[in-house]
Amino acid sequence: MSNQMKKEMKQLIILLSLSLTLNVSAKYVNGTVYDDVGQVLPGVNVVIKGTTSGVTTDINGFYSVEVPNEKAVLVFSFIGYQTQEIEVGKRKIIDVTLSSEMDELQEIVVVGYPAKTEKRSLSYSVSDQLRGRAAGVSIMPYEQEYHNTEEYATIHENGFRKVLDHALSTFSIDVDAASYSNVRRFINNGQLPQKDAVRIEEMINYFNYEYANPTGKDPFSINTEVAKAPWNDKHLIAHIGLQGKKIELENLPASNIVFLLDVSGSMNAPNKLPLLKSAFKLLVNELRPQDKVSIVVYAGAAGVVLEPTDGNDKKKIMDALDQLQAGGSTAGGAGINLAYKIAKEQFVRGGNNRVVLATDGDFNVGASSNASMERLIEEKRKEGVFLTVLGFGMGNYKDSKMEILADKGNGNYAYIDNMKEAKKVLVNEFGGTMYTIAKDVKIQVEFNPAVVQAYRLIGYENRMLNDEDFNDDKKDAGELGSGHTVTALYEIIPVGVESEFVKNIDPLKYQSNNSQVTSETDELLTVKFRYKEPGGNKSKLITQVVENEIVDSSNNLGWSMAVAGFGMLLRDSEYKGDLTFADVLEMSRSSKGADAFGYRSEFIELVDLARSMSPQ
Repeated sequence: MSNQMKKEMKQLIILLSLSLTLNVSAKYVNGTVYDDVGQVLPGVNVVIKGTTSGVTTDINGFYSVEVPNEKAVLVFSFIGYQTQEIEVGKRKIIDVTLSSEMDELQEIVVVGYPAKTEKRSLSYSVSDQLRGRAAGVSIMPYEQEYHNTEEYATIHENGFRKVLDHALSTFSIDVDAASYSNVRRFINNGQLPQKDAVRIEEMINYFNYEYANPTGKDPFSINTEVAKAPWNDKHLIAHIGLQGKKIELENLPASNIVFLLDVSGSMNAPNKLPLLKSAFKLLVNELRPQDKVSIVVYAGAAGVVLEPTDGNDKKKIMDALDQLQAGGSTAGGAGINLAYKIAKEQFVRGGNNRVVLATDGDFNVGASSNASMERLIEEKRKEGVFLTVLGFGMGNYKDSKMEILADKGNGNYAYIDNMKEAKKVLVNEFGGTMYTIAKDVKIQVEFNPAVVQAYRLIGYENRMLNDEDFNDDKKDAGELGSGHTVTALYEIIPVGVESEFVKNIDPLKYQSNNSQVTSETDELLTVKFRYKEPGGNKSKLITQVVENEIVDSSNNLGWSMAVAGFGMLLRDSEYKGDLTFADVLEMSRSSKGADAFGYRSEFIELVDLARSMSPQ
């Protein structure tokens, strides 16, 4: 080897050593940028002050940038928002809220240390990384090849049933609202949701309605209306609404709450564990001195990270949340067993005993199939502990599992896609989410065959019950929380209306066809309700008649029909008639009513976005 070649080889070794040294000492800072209402901000410029090196946030508002030292200052800028400058210091995770030009600046910092990145098959090469660093841009591990493994239970849309063959319709109430916020996530990310992600009853029940408050001994009022169907003027819509009694926070019983948090490797994403921790801090701020909180986490195994702690020791609870890191497999079954064990040990007689599960639903160790999870949670609900399920994330989201857990575990289910939704569920609707006022609430409707030819329940496909289940107190049904509203819509084909949806069958051979109508009243239908008190085992019955009277629809009925119509369009329902997104926009704008938190205005924007993406 020549002297010249030896010299060049020596220089190359020195350069490689220097490169390795720099790589080892490199410091990365990452986080998520939000706007001042909690929505993530894509496209924000994150630049190291005094340099041209930086990155922009991705579609989830996430960034990751290499900084030279702890004295580096990150500059966050976005058109229409006030620029922020933040010194890095010793932090590795910096989440930021950018205020609009008219608002004051505010920084949200989540302190913690990310888990080591697991080895994965990434969609970029070593040369890609070198080119990115040369340009001052960080190539981030989340840019791996994307595989969508989200799971949704199949929904077979309810069809019309002839009253002469099926006079009764029986179902469990559903106060879950996860489908709506999940649908919103799809649309805000630029795509229409898959059909089975659209559960129309959950979309309707995402919104509160202006129903009369209960005045009697029962914990809810019953509100009914009848109007013409907006997608078929020969059909009617019967609107049934329940208003749960609102109990003021200071009058609620003491709580024994176990946070059951998924910290497995699948939660290692900015819209999962970091969002989860920020969301649960909102819940912690709602706790009172008489409340107790425990924290159980699970990954490859389950463990307790916070023993039962008084609700006024908020710093201790939040410190425990801050220390959480994501990594490992997902032993959801072990976590559920441990959480219920602690809830039972701390059981408050006459109080609110609840497990709050937060996860993406991607269980893969121990009990993990939908059937095994269902059996596990059915066994646990016998212990008198209620359940709240909060879903996070996207890509591997297991909606079907979480819906089963909530349905079978005396619970409710919400999907948290941003801090605004976290505030809605855990602050604005704290009582409804956390405190049950009636359990096993069932509805049975009897239709008058003299007036109604056929009917169909809009939504609630996964909540249908056999008619005999209505009087069976052993049969599980839905729970109603403090201040919650529940709304159900029936589409009705009146007697004498010709319809393609009413199918005839051959005459029966061994019994006469039930073609005789004996009703002497013009009533449209009778609604019956059964419910149990939270700690009770025997149901109570309420009955209410709905007259065959069509009136101008209220904002309650107009809004619920608009939301139902939107769901039918997203599902491309065979019953949508000639309904269009423009019709839904007109209905929702004319029936918006009071909108204190802006949820209805957001819905109108969502419909407009969906219209622009639809081929209709």
